[in-house]
Amino acid sequence: MSEKILIIDDDLDTLRLVGMMLQKQGFQIIAASNGQQGLDLALAEIPSLILLDVMMPQMDGYEVARHLRTNPKTVDIPILMFTAKSQLDDKVTGFEAGADDYLTKPTHPAELQAHVKALLARSSKSKANPPTGPMEEPAHLIAVLGVRGGLGATTIALNLASSLERASKAVVMLAEFRPGQGTLLDDLNLPKPKGLTELLSMPEKEITREVIKEKVNKHQSGLKILSASAQPGDAILAENITNFQAILTRMKFMARFVVVDLGCGLTSLNQKLLPSFDEILLVTEPFSNPCVHTRNLIDDLNKLGIDNSKIRLTVNYRLRSELQLSVPQVQEKVKHPIEATFTPAPELLLQAIRQQNTAFLIQKESLTNQQYSGLAAKIINRVDSHAQDR
Repeated sequence: MSEKILIIDDDLDTLRLVGMMLQKQGFQIIAASNGQQGLDLALAEIPSLILLDVMMPQMDGYEVARHLRTNPKTVDIPILMFTAKSQLDDKVTGFEAGADDYLTKPTHPAELQAHVKALLARSSKSKANPPTGPMEEPAHLIAVLGVRGGLGATTIALNLASSLERASKAVVMLAEFRPGQGTLLDDLNLPKPKGLTELLSMPEKEITREVIKEKVNKHQSGLKILSASAQPGDAILAENITNFQAILTRMKFMARFVVVDLGCGLTSLNQKLLPSFDEILLVTEPFSNPCVHTRNLIDDLNKLGIDNSKIRLTVNYRLRSELQLSVPQVQEKVKHPIEATFTPAPELLLQAIRQQNTAFLIQKESLTNQQYSGLAAKIINRVDSHAQDR
């Protein structure tokens, strides 16, 4: 056997004993003594199976499993939770976090080997029948994040998604992950008002691709949109982080591009979700204070382990004002490359709302159209280049 198994456990005796048992069966063993090291090894090595302890300091096994299930590279790796916790609720939590099987310590070597072999066999059978159509490859996940509120992040997310849909001629999904603060529902006159709310209110294990499809609106632009409600009381649903993770995990196999409006700032939800994205589009505006917020936000994203290469800065010139900073001035203050700028177009945006459409499509010869087309082209080129390098 040549399958590679990753063992994640802070108990060094367990690492040694379990590793020796599995090595005797011909498996290649790699080991990690904490959750973060395990995640790093999982991404670097892409093992055939992960044997994961639950009770670990700093990052427990449940959180490790959720991270694995929200990353396209590790989403399908079988996870066998191996722990001293034997209560039913503990097992249910493990399965909800993404575990495929569960063993209680201590276990007999024969039982461990049987579970490992069964999981590997099921995994091989699944790979022999891969998904077809647009779900063959995981979507390119793009987060749109305002450095603070009121900077037009939702408008940019909508028009970027629209431009990607036209340029790629592929399925593009747009999601508002802002329960209680949605605007697309009214702006675009979408017929299904409670899509995100219903998904966040159901048990995580019931969130399937088919259920998500039922909650998504098909807009006249061609976009598939999962909209948030505008009912303020629904904001409490932002606490259902595991449901958001489940939605994102499934959406990435339902389209070629998924654009998610995360609102603004590093909320608890955003801190959990942001590491899963391929690109993070920061939205700022050309004034001194937002530039300071932008620099601070980039620093905090780096502390979360997000590399600068994933952070794309956009500057939204929403107003016509002589007080605004120039692009070079913004660049100097933020000290980060600027991916795109958007010039003021209040009349066009108002016209788009009246026609319940995207500004990108209202005037195809406009400067706004050209700006979003240029941004979409950059993203598509990066995705294509990455695909060729693999």
